[in-house]
Amino acid sequence: MQTPATADRILDAVGIGAGPFNLGFAALADNVPGLDILVLEAAPELAWHPGMMLEGTHLQVPFMADLVTLADPANRHSFLNFLKESGRIYPFYIREDFYALRAEYNNYLRWAAERLASVRFGQRVVGASFEAGVYTLDVEHDGGTSQVRTRRLVLGTGTTPEVPAAARHAVAATGAEGAAGTAPLVHSSAYRGHREALRSRRRLAVVGSGQSAAEVFADLLGGLGDDQELVWITRSPRFFPLEYTKLTLEMTSPEYIDHFHSLPQDRRDRLNATQKALFKGINADLVNGIHEMLYRRSVEGAPPVRLLAATSLESLEQEDGHWQLGLRNQDDGGPQVIEVDAAVLATGYSYREPDFLAGIADRLQRLPDGRLDVDRDYSVGVCGDILVQNAELHTHGFTAPDLGMGAYRNSVIINRITGVEHYSVERRIAFQEFGTPADPSNPSPTPSTTPLQEATA
Repeated sequence: MQTPATADRILDAVGIGAGPFNLGFAALADNVPGLDILVLEAAPELAWHPGMMLEGTHLQVPFMADLVTLADPANRHSFLNFLKESGRIYPFYIREDFYALRAEYNNYLRWAAERLASVRFGQRVVGASFEAGVYTLDVEHDGGTSQVRTRRLVLGTGTTPEVPAAARHAVAATGAEGAAGTAPLVHSSAYRGHREALRSRRRLAVVGSGQSAAEVFADLLGGLGDDQELVWITRSPRFFPLEYTKLTLEMTSPEYIDHFHSLPQDRRDRLNATQKALFKGINADLVNGIHEMLYRRSVEGAPPVRLLAATSLESLEQEDGHWQLGLRNQDDGGPQVIEVDAAVLATGYSYREPDFLAGIADRLQRLPDGRLDVDRDYSVGVCGDILVQNAELHTHGFTAPDLGMGAYRNSVIINRITGVEHYSVERRIAFQEFGTPADPSNPSPTPSTTPLQEATA
């Protein structure tokens, strides 16, 4: 069993959480001479969304959105190098599909984690303090508790399952990992472990509108018997596809982040509310595939399926071994009640601050409403020494959870930590412009690659 570090060693940075973003941080830091870091993960091993590891599902971004390629194409921790070392690069080439299978991407993350000596699993950070320019972390592991000292923190603790307000009491009573008793209630994050139990129920409901909801619905629909019923409920006005046209993709760019970050917070919040289709929609092929499944079943009669858009979940109560779902149509205001034997809440994820931040609360910058005030180059620390990964949706927009922007963000973070431009950082990649140019008489109309000046400040 590895202990994280000795207390007399002062690291340059410690990443907390070993999801794709902090794995990318470790992978890019691996090529920076003299940069002394660790990445600590509470889980005993890497498991990337295991509850949604369904057969045939794939990423919604091209394989180049791996840990390193968009920052350092020759990096040995790339997805293509993983394929080469795994003997799979030619099958992947012949497949002619930019979108890696989700299981394959998970294997890639495991491969990268095993090669990175700086990544340690089974290490839970439970406390933090700051004194004389150094953070001290209390870390629990199988061997007890030890301390790690570092000059900077990189928070990559990820997001947690989000539950609708109407269902929180039920989830609190039964647990988000799956309800006990005769009527399963499961968040999609735990779907695979409860798949067979769900499939055995006669009346099923899926609540949610994004990719996970569609994948769960398609999976249940594929095994639905003639004597079963399935309903898909979303409060969104339609089952909307992920917006993936080229000019929209240009919004996942440094200059759009510049523009978004420059706006007042109330405007950022309004934009985020209108841009969900840019990062929470359903893959168009899956939408069409679901329609094809329904169409084929309809040849022999109406399928035992209901799709309810613009419908909100108002209440969720267990009664006589069943779930009573109180619903309301968002267009006409009409109520209805549906009784089911099991339900899957595919209602997404949200960021929650880790508890150990309480010990260094005075080191954090906050907005007036209490949310983290993340500066343009991803710091929430009063001295720029606490950086975040995927905790900045409210300040940087929908690029925050995008795997394709992970290598860019880590380039900015590493340049900021070291004060040296180890990785060149694009300033402009889009053909379009966002916001009013600083000099309207001399706008820059073409993409260019120049370093972020702030990264070396």
